[in-house]
Amino acid sequence: MFGKKTIMLKPSQVQDFVNAATKCDFDIDIYYNRYVVDAKSILGVFGLDLTKALTVEYNGYNEEFEQYLQSLAIAC
Repeated sequence: MFGKKTIMLKPSQVQDFVNAATKCDFDIDIYYNRYVVDAKSILGVFGLDLTKALTVEYNGYNEEFEQYLQSLAIAC
């Protein structure tokens, strides 16, 4: 994968996150432990434990998406 970020999402932020991911023309996965889902799937993202830090992995570059991820990023 090209990029990897650790983020925290609140339930109110899921729709914005999925919308930002959908604008990208490359694959984006989001996961916690062994549960990996497509970041462009709102049901998949809601299926994750949003009380935990989530990891986003992607294999492309989109400046707008990078800036959005930076706003959600946490320090590890």
